[in-house]
Amino acid sequence: MDHIKHLNKDKKLKSIISVQEPIVLKKEKNIYLWICFSIISQQLSTKVAKIIQQRFLDLYDSKKPSLEEIISTPFDTLKGIGLSESKTNYLLNVCHFFLEHKLTDSKLNKMDDETIINLLIQIKGVGRWTVEMILMFALGREDVFAVDDLAIQQKMCALFEIDNSNKKNMKISMIEIAASWSPYRTYACRYLWGWKSA
Repeated sequence: MDHIKHLNKDKKLKSIISVQEPIVLKKEKNIYLWICFSIISQQLSTKVAKIIQQRFLDLYDSKKPSLEEIISTPFDTLKGIGLSESKTNYLLNVCHFFLEHKLTDSKLNKMDDETIINLLIQIKGVGRWTVEMILMFALGREDVFAVDDLAIQQKMCALFEIDNSNKKNMKISMIEIAASWSPYRTYACRYLWGWKSA
C-alpha cells in the first residue's frame, strides 16, 4: 500500500503504524446525512451519539431519509430524539443548504478539499473540523490534516514530544511535521487516532 510505504519514512509514525491494521478509506453515499450525524455526535460520547442517531433513523422506519423528508419533519419531533434546540436547527440548516445549492454526492466528489470546506462552513452549525471529518470519513480524501482535532493534538504531542504550552506554536510544529506525510495525511491522522498511547 503506497500510503504505508510513504508514511513509514517517518520513523515515529512507522512505530505506531506497524501495530495497527492497514487503513482503507471509503467513499460513502448521502453526504448530507453524514454531516447531520456529525452534528448529532458533537460533544457526546460515541455510545450516546449512536443511540440518538438510531432514534433519528427510527423516525423514518430506519431508512435513510431524503432532504425533503427531514425538512418536513416537525421541529419538536426532531428535537424529541434528544437534540438541543440549536442542534435541531443545525440539522435543518444542512438540509436547506443542500437543497438550495442543489448539492449532490457527485457534485461534492468533483470538488477539491478547500472548495468543499469553504462551501460547507457557510452552513450555520458546521465548522472546519466537521467538514474535515466528512472529507476523511465520507468522501475518502487522502490528504486532510485535522490540526484542530484535540485527539490528534494530544497524540502528536506525545509521539513527537511537542510542547503544548503555547497552542499557536504547537499547531505550527504539528503542521511542519505533517508536511512530510503529504499526500497521505488523512491516513496519518487515522493511525494517530488508532494509536493507544500510554
